Amino acid sequence: MEKTFAIIKPDAVERNLIGKILERIESNGFKIAAMKKAQLTPSQAKGFYYVHKERPFFGSLTESMCSGPVVLLVLEKENAIPAWRELMGATNPEDAAAGTIRKDFAVNIEQNSTHGSDSAENAAFEMSYFFSETEILS
Repeated sequence: MEKTFAIIKPDAVERNLIGKILERIESNGFKIAAMKKAQLTPSQAKGFYYVHKERPFFGSLTESMCSGPVVLLVLEKENAIPAWRELMGATNPEDAAAGTIRKDFAVNIEQNSTHGSDSAENAAFEMSYFFSETEILS
């Protein structure tokens, strides 16, 4: 079993989509190994997205992630990383496939409802950024 990290972003939380997104996660065979609701500080958001610090969207991304509560998740499934990325859909909801979370729920490229790790290395960093080992239950 592989683990990956996911976030239900502030735009989706604000629009009361937590339950709908969790239902998609579970109905697609993922187990929720850890979950908590949090309000990110600017420092947390900047540290989490440090790999994008040189990109032009870094400021608006970190600001957006602090605009309201998020739901932090560790998901578990065979091939969890690519499976979660496929279920989320393309970063830009206009390019996302029908039936994906971003196609169905995202507002735009920045308010795209979910985040997911793109590699095993990033998943390990992202999970440990928000969860201790004792909080992740298989």
